[in-house]
Amino acid sequence: MEAYISRKRRRLSPEVEPVPPKTSLDDDGADGESTDFKLALLASLHPDKSPDVLLDYLLAYHGSVEQVCAALSAPARDESPRKRPCATGYQSSLAAFAKTSDIRPASVKALTKKGKTVHLYAPEDVEAHTPCSIIHNFLRPDEADALLKELLVEAPTFRKDTFQLFDKTVESPHTMRFYVDSSAEAQAQKTEYVYNGSYVPDVMQTTPEMLKVSALVRETVNTEIDRRVRDFYPDGKRLKLQSSEAWKPNASFVNCYDGAKQSVGYHSDQLTYLGPRAVIGSLSLGVAREFRVRKIVPQVDGSAADTQGQIAIHLPHNSLLVMHAEMQEEWKHAVAPAQTIEPHPIAGNKRLNVTYRCYKEYLHPKYTPRCKCNVPAVLRCVQKQAATRGRYMWMCHSGYTPGQKGCSYFVWAEFDEDGRPPWARGYECNCNVPSQMGDTLK
Repeated sequence: MEAYISRKRRRLSPEVEPVPPKTSLDDDGADGESTDFKLALLASLHPDKSPDVLLDYLLAYHGSVEQVCAALSAPARDESPRKRPCATGYQSSLAAFAKTSDIRPASVKALTKKGKTVHLYAPEDVEAHTPCSIIHNFLRPDEADALLKELLVEAPTFRKDTFQLFDKTVESPHTMRFYVDSSAEAQAQKTEYVYNGSYVPDVMQTTPEMLKVSALVRETVNTEIDRRVRDFYPDGKRLKLQSSEAWKPNASFVNCYDGAKQSVGYHSDQLTYLGPRAVIGSLSLGVAREFRVRKIVPQVDGSAADTQGQIAIHLPHNSLLVMHAEMQEEWKHAVAPAQTIEPHPIAGNKRLNVTYRCYKEYLHPKYTPRCKCNVPAVLRCVQKQAATRGRYMWMCHSGYTPGQKGCSYFVWAEFDEDGRPPWARGYECNCNVPSQMGDTLK
C-alpha cells in the first residue's frame, strides 16, 4: 500500500446519481469489507483519484477492489500522469467517502497492513484509528506566533540527548530542552530527576508564553479526555489505572527539528514521573511534519510484533495533538525524516514541538524505588511479551548512560485502580527490596 493521500471532494456531475440505499456495494461484498475500508485501500493505492471517482468505480465493478485496481492501472489514452503533491494538505474524512456519518470506533477496522503506511489528516479519522485526537488552529494566530518566536530564541541553546544503546553511544537526531513551571523545581530537577540513566544539567523554568499557553492546553486536554472516555471507551469509563484526577501540566519537553532530516525514531515516552496511562498534550509550531504511530502487537511463541503497519498523522503549524491513555503502553510513535518540507514564514525550516506533561507529586524520586546504583529507578511497562503484557516494573536505568554499566535491579510495580502506587497516600515508599530478576518477563 502506498501513502494514503486523498483530496477534497469534488461536486458530482449531473450524470452521476447518488449512491442508492441498497446495492451490492452496501452488502460489504464477498470479502466482507466495508465500503469505507475499500475506499481507504483504493485511495492509498491510487492517490491521484478523487474519492468520488473511486466510489464511481466501486459501483461500476460491484464492490470488487481487484477489478477497480485493474481498471485504474490500465494505460489511459486521455490522461497524463499526475505528480503527487509534496506539500502537507488536508484530506476529506473517510466518513465522507461512503455517504454516511455512522462510523463508530467499535466498527472501524484497522487500515494498515505490515510494512505499509496510511496517511491521515482529518481529525475524525485520527481519533477513530489512533489513540490520539488533534485540534487544528489551536491558538489564535498572534498567540501561536508569539510562542513560536519565543521558542526560536531558546532553540539555539537546546542540546542533543546522548544515551547508551548496547555497546554504542547514540546521539538523538534532533535537539531538546526540559522545562518546569517554577524556578525552585528547575533547581531540584538538576539533582533529583534522572533521564536515560543520568541527571539533566540544563533544566529551565517555563517561559512566559509557554506558561500562558499551558492554561489553554490544560482546558482543552481535559475536555478531550472526557470526550474520549465518553465516546471511545467501553461503557464510557476510564481505562484501568487511568487517573481520575484532572490533568494539570507542570512540565514540558520542547523539541526542535531543524530541517527535513532531523527526526526521532520509534519509542514510547517514559512513564517514570507520569504514572500509568499518561496523557500528553503536544503542540506543533513552524514547519509541518509527519508524526507516525504504530500499534504494538504482543509476541506469541516468538512471532513478529510488527504486523499492523503504521499510520502517519500530519501535524501542521499551530496544531495540538493529544496522546490519550492508550498511547504509551500500547503504541509507539516517531517523527520520520522528510524528503521535502515547506518552509514556514517565521520558523524557516524548523519545527518546534512543546509536549506538556503532568508530573505526579507521589512519583517524585524522593518516594520511588532506587536501584543498587543508588539511582532512582525507571518505570516501564511490558509491551511485547503476551504473558505479562500490561504489567509495570521498576528497573535500573544507569546502563543507558555512557560509561556506566548499571545493575540488575528489578521489581514489579503495583498500582491501584486509579494508577496510584501503594505509598501515594502518605508519600512513603518502602520499595527498596532485593532484586527479583528470577521472576523474569516471560
